Amino acid sequence: MAKTDWSNLHARVHRQLKVRLLLPPGMSLLIAVSGGQDSVALLKLLVDLQPKWNWQLRAVHCDHRWRKDSDDNAQFVRQLCVEWNIPCQVVTAKDPPGTEAEARHWRYRVFEQLAVEQECLRIATGHTATDRAETLLYNLMRGSGADGLQALGWQRPISDTSPGVQVVRPLLNWTRQETATFCYQFNLPIWEDSTNQDRTYARNRLRLDVMPLLRKSFNANLETTLAQTSELLTADVDLLDQLTQSLYDSVVQAPTNSEPWRIHRVPLQDAHLALQRRVMRRVLQRAIAAQVCFEAVEKLVVLIDAPHRTQTDPFAGGLIGVVDHDWIVLR
Repeated sequence: MAKTDWSNLHARVHRQLKVRLLLPPGMSLLIAVSGGQDSVALLKLLVDLQPKWNWQLRAVHCDHRWRKDSDDNAQFVRQLCVEWNIPCQVVTAKDPPGTEAEARHWRYRVFEQLAVEQECLRIATGHTATDRAETLLYNLMRGSGADGLQALGWQRPISDTSPGVQVVRPLLNWTRQETATFCYQFNLPIWEDSTNQDRTYARNRLRLDVMPLLRKSFNANLETTLAQTSELLTADVDLLDQLTQSLYDSVVQAPTNSEPWRIHRVPLQDAHLALQRRVMRRVLQRAIAAQVCFEAVEKLVVLIDAPHRTQTDPFAGGLIGVVDHDWIVLR
């Protein structure tokens, strides 16, 4: 690495990686590159740090086919990776995703498939503290609990089917302004995505309209403050998850060919309401093929102390919760 390629920002990421053990030495990494400032900054940093960590780097670019210039965007990323000597694969959607959620789901399926095929145990994305702050606000307005408010953490398994493959976010303590400064400092080429200014998308309205208003009227350091709140919630949720799993394992009987879902309610009666809700949510997430809402969870929680034969109205898919003496049964 040339001496002029090293900066305080390089040192900052280098230290963060050592402290959090996000990207172990010698590991094969798949880097998600959109061509925007955050992903280009991430790619530059990992390329520059590679000699110190001996990673095997690969890049992936997902073309949603949302824009007329998406082919040019993909070629931009290809050329950048050629110049930095990084193998790059471009994956194009067969049909353009209809929503932001569908696009994200498709991207992460692509990431998982390529990571498994190429034996990459880490997938690095360019999410920043600004993204973390926006995600917290976005999920708060959608009615998420603590899990949703801390959803954008430093790392997580890509899926239940590939738990060994982790999504990591090395820039999660950088703001979007800092990645812009980094790109300017090193004169990095950036692809300007026109859809980032399209207020049709809810996340764009949040970024372009809501966040500036909150910074101006309430807190100039909004991104950092909200990102720190998310970090605190991450530790809280981790503890609650451990306690929930222990209680879940002791009270829940999964269905068999002859038996339905059964929940032993006596131990739950002495548990904290927070754990009662989390156990019931976990049951419903596995029992019904639909998104679990607050009202559905509360219907099951009420049965913990309800009289014998009390029952709920149907959940999505037709299941009904019924009190059978010391048990709650989903029939």
